[in-house]
Amino acid sequence: MATPGPVVPVPVQRHRWRLLRWAICGVLLLFMAAVAWLAVTAPLSKSLQPIAPPSVTLLAADGQIIARKGAVTDRPVDVRKLPPHVGEAFIAIEDRRFYHHWGVDPHGIARAMWHNLRAGHMREGGSTITQQLAKLVFLTSDRTAGRKLREAMVALWLEAWLSKDDILSRYLSNVYFGDNVYGLRAAARHYFDKAPEHLSVGEAAMLAGLMKAPSRLAPSSNLDGAQARQALVVQAMAEAGYIDEATARATPPARLHLRPVPAEIGGSWFGDWVLPAARDSVGTGYAAQRITTTLDSRLQRAAEAATRAGPAGTQVALVAMKPDGRVVAMVGGRDYAASSFNRAVQARRQPGSTFKLFVYLAALRDGMTPDSRVDDKPLTIDGWSPANADHRYRGSITLREAFARSSNVAAVRLAQKVGPDAVVKAAQDLGVASPLKADPSIALGTSGVSLLELTGAYAAVAGNSWPVTPHGLPDPPQGWLDWLWDRKHHFDDSQHQMLLDLLSATVKQGTARGAALSTQVYGKTGTSQGSRDAIFVGFAGGLVTAVWVGRDDNQPLPGMAGGGLPAKIWRTFMAQAIGATPLGQKVPALVDPDAIPDASAEATIGNTTFNLQFDENGLHLSTRPNAPSGPDSEEESEDDAPDQPDNG
Repeated sequence: MATPGPVVPVPVQRHRWRLLRWAICGVLLLFMAAVAWLAVTAPLSKSLQPIAPPSVTLLAADGQIIARKGAVTDRPVDVRKLPPHVGEAFIAIEDRRFYHHWGVDPHGIARAMWHNLRAGHMREGGSTITQQLAKLVFLTSDRTAGRKLREAMVALWLEAWLSKDDILSRYLSNVYFGDNVYGLRAAARHYFDKAPEHLSVGEAAMLAGLMKAPSRLAPSSNLDGAQARQALVVQAMAEAGYIDEATARATPPARLHLRPVPAEIGGSWFGDWVLPAARDSVGTGYAAQRITTTLDSRLQRAAEAATRAGPAGTQVALVAMKPDGRVVAMVGGRDYAASSFNRAVQARRQPGSTFKLFVYLAALRDGMTPDSRVDDKPLTIDGWSPANADHRYRGSITLREAFARSSNVAAVRLAQKVGPDAVVKAAQDLGVASPLKADPSIALGTSGVSLLELTGAYAAVAGNSWPVTPHGLPDPPQGWLDWLWDRKHHFDDSQHQMLLDLLSATVKQGTARGAALSTQVYGKTGTSQGSRDAIFVGFAGGLVTAVWVGRDDNQPLPGMAGGGLPAKIWRTFMAQAIGATPLGQKVPALVDPDAIPDASAEATIGNTTFNLQFDENGLHLSTRPNAPSGPDSEEESEDDAPDQPDNG
């Protein structure tokens, strides 16, 4: 007998159609809700309004007024009435696929995600011009995952209702160009004293180049940087086919015809630095705004008083921040009225031996410890022979002693052992964003960085959390998406303790003894080639501070060293800031080995050469016969050197 088949109680086809209808209804409801939300929160008319409020008043954390500034704006532009090369300059460098996407570019997002994953945190946003317009007009500039989702929704909304030319026109009418100037028409008037309809290829390229970092690249204060960026934009225009190679080669650097900026109240380096972020934080507000910053008025006064010291013709910069990146004091030079150029933020100078923090971090990651040994002996790498500045070599020494004494050859040996790429990664992990060249000389701090990012890197060690992003506004509340994406990293306990061991040894018995206070101090001195830059970075009592001394013309300062005047300024400021007592020891003029070659003398009498050296331990007299010596002769001359301090 045949067995009956299974009984189907409900037709499968009918069940599937029912699920599909519910899904369609759900999608339609979500779409209608999104449209209603966008119609209320993102009316298209708002994208034609000026984004800058009439004035922004910046307040210190205690409510004291830092600055009150008004924005420079002008009428909107219509890209259809501009020369073609004006809009093309912005498209070439900002969003080359602008006319081929729907507001969100999957290619750009994939590229940014890959770079972010490699960096371990969010470094790029992959935003299109449409997304940038959405952020400028309707949202804030916080780089979080939640804001990026809202930005993408608004971008799709704009693409659905506006033409590409309308979007580009509104973007150019709103974007920030530095110097407190908003919109292409105002920028053309401010920098070139002409209407945007008359901009040349070079002038349009320079303005487009400012989008990367308008405050830092503003040609009024950084013409070289703006012109270098202009050249990149011109080349991008040629690669995109907007101009030919002959036109690109014939385009000269743009020349400025600056118009005066409206008067401001209470200008300061900190105010200039924080203003762009402050304007972004007010979102779509059009009334006068009062914004509280992280600045501490008491610490700012102490910083300004401490930085008055120093020889004539020098500049002094100082940054003080909490370990989480909150900047509480900033001095960008001698006199803001004479020069508003911010040497703490805009200048990129060689950090010297302060960069060795990253060399030793890479060594610790490679399994070494402060008690591991490294050869403090001469070496040659591909014809390059780095040397200790005092020409004194101590043979096999611990990493602790090498770091404390700032041995150059030891740092180069360590960098060669772990690889220059590992040193670059250690610096980037701790927040250094400036370009770094991964060659053997990187161990000696030959790549330029800003004092602000160097302070942030040391703050990562102070707070055991990296990377640290220096900021002048309180952190906004963090959503769960932001928490998942922007995860902080921490050193393991042993690695963190070893870093603190090295940094404390520098102050206890090394080149930074002049920074000693009545409380535990951690830090590192640095002096660039030829004593052009002298730096001390250190932390104590929950405050991280960096001090730089140098000249704007990059001329040498004979006798200047990181352990001298910068350490003295640091000690003076920190004593007031955290209520500590200076230990009172005299700070020698030369206490950083990077600067010691300027304090030596040599004379030959008969068959004997006498060498007189001055270093952190005082005067040293050594002799040697004039006959040729073996490869170990320099090391043998160390027999005349005084006993070294016990680093255990």
